[in-house]
Amino acid sequence: AQCGVELFVLDDGWFGARTSDHAGLGDWTVNPDRLPNGIDGLAEKIEARGMKFGIWVELEMVNEDSDLYRAHPDWVLSVPGRRKSLGRSQCVLDFSRQDVVDNIYEQMAAILASGKGSYVKWDMNRSITECWSHALPAARQGEVFHRYILGLYDLYERLTTAFPHVLFESCASGGNRFDPGMLYYAPQAWTSDNSDAVERQKIQYGTSMCYPLSSMGSHVSVVPNHQVNRVTPLHTRANTAYFGTFGYELDLGKLSAEEITEVKDEIAFMKEYREIFQFGTFYRLQSPFEHNVMAWMCVSGDQKTAIVGWYRTLNRVNDRFARVRLAGLLPDTLYEDSRSGARCYGDELMHYGLITTDGTTGEPHPEDGLTTDFDSRLYVLNAVE
Repeated sequence: AQCGVELFVLDDGWFGARTSDHAGLGDWTVNPDRLPNGIDGLAEKIEARGMKFGIWVELEMVNEDSDLYRAHPDWVLSVPGRRKSLGRSQCVLDFSRQDVVDNIYEQMAAILASGKGSYVKWDMNRSITECWSHALPAARQGEVFHRYILGLYDLYERLTTAFPHVLFESCASGGNRFDPGMLYYAPQAWTSDNSDAVERQKIQYGTSMCYPLSSMGSHVSVVPNHQVNRVTPLHTRANTAYFGTFGYELDLGKLSAEEITEVKDEIAFMKEYREIFQFGTFYRLQSPFEHNVMAWMCVSGDQKTAIVGWYRTLNRVNDRFARVRLAGLLPDTLYEDSRSGARCYGDELMHYGLITTDGTTGEPHPEDGLTTDFDSRLYVLNAVE
């Protein structure tokens, strides 16, 4: 809260007998050993510190080691007489069945009924295999996939109607279910489980071809990155995450005092300019699939403020001057770069371009930035009245 964080999300492990990923899914009741004061008690503590509270769930899945499975083994998708395939030690619930959807709704409604929660991360972490419903005859098994999605939409419809104050974010091992159908109910989606900043620049660049930044879940994660083991600067991770919903997935207690200060500044920056990121016009300027550098920008509705993100993958000695042609500016309006104080007219920035390198020859100058691999800069351009 002291850093300016607005929402605290409780991840996996708060429910049922969830002492490992082999148990507990399907039992959406609070584990009293983990949360002796319940969800409400924790939420009240979080809210008392000025933050909203959210939880992680995976409602479509069930572990065999769960009360739900022991009571209803026929509620999972599986072929009679054959061994079930497990993914992440879990089975897929048969959402083509109304009784299954009703049960999960009742469990979630009980959790959300207090009104303490403001956010739900709805995950889905395995593929659907053995798509056979025990509630349908063999001749109708071809309906199961379609009926499954109808059941999923039904659960979303009921939960979003009953709890309109709750923001739902969808996820399917990342962005595997990032589509308009899901966005109808969950207006933002986790873009990818790959949270490395360099990888995310390509992922978010590509996703922006179809979807707005306000729908793209993007967070600053820990380094070395858990998937590619890459170490990227904190500011580059933030500069990438700004162009999305923005958040943090790391242990603030393990950051240095300097990093905590940087996090505070990053959050303050996002709060100041979030309307531009969320509702401004987004332009892709340089593709990360074609160059060692990438650039994109957001422009406010009145075209008087623009935020340009510029990213370089690998540092190079004696690199040539680089410039990027901007877009969406007022041609006859003078803009000032808040970083350097330099002033240029909109037509110059759009046709000649913005100089994005410091022009040093051989010897790096740390005060100018861009001295390492995976570096980046943000340029805030404001119209001069």
